[in-house]
Amino acid sequence: MANTVLFALTSHGELGDTGRSTGFYVPEVAHPAVVFRREGFDIAYVSVQGGRPPQDGVKPDDTVVAQYLADPANQAALAATPRPEELRAEDYDVIFFAGGHGTMWDFPDNAELTGLAAAIYERGGVVAAVCHGPAALVNLRLSDGSYLVEGREVSSFTDEEEAAVGLAETVPFLLETALVERGAKHTKAPNFTPHAVADGRLVTGQNPASAARVAELAVRQLAAARESR
Repeated sequence: MANTVLFALTSHGELGDTGRSTGFYVPEVAHPAVVFRREGFDIAYVSVQGGRPPQDGVKPDDTVVAQYLADPANQAALAATPRPEELRAEDYDVIFFAGGHGTMWDFPDNAELTGLAAAIYERGGVVAAVCHGPAALVNLRLSDGSYLVEGREVSSFTDEEEAAVGLAETVPFLLETALVERGAKHTKAPNFTPHAVADGRLVTGQNPASAARVAELAVRQLAAARESR
């Protein structure tokens, strides 16, 4: 039976009060999907509100994204994503929280989504997140009440990167700061350069350039965890 990765996507499409749109950052799904498919994974999707989630980050020179969006199977799946409460943790081996600024508004307090991720983790799966996707980790508690990130090495879009893109005053909180407040050991590289870290079955990356590496580490950590049983 093939392993399955569940891409978790934001349903929030408004970038604060800027008048600009946002959504899930498509490259942070398209590039990891190449890795997961190469490793024989099936791919599934979930979004906070279900249906077609808003998209962001599509650039004309990214051929991987162009091919991903041109695939009829991907389009069909993205047009009808389920809500987290419709899914069962036992059907997934990895949950991958894709970024995009929208996650900052609807990931942290969605108990169904964070509960699904906690259940996947506690049955031996991998929780992965990249860029703003770790917003889902800010309030993610395990069944013993502890935060998943407490005492763990994690990465995310940094406070410096948020300032560099001019949105530090727009987002509802600063992600790096929030993770540190939850007890995480935050690690990072210079702005907008690739950086990903695995702390057991928790795998996180700093920015879009880190997305494929997060997928590679997630595959490796899942295999290592199974070998150690």
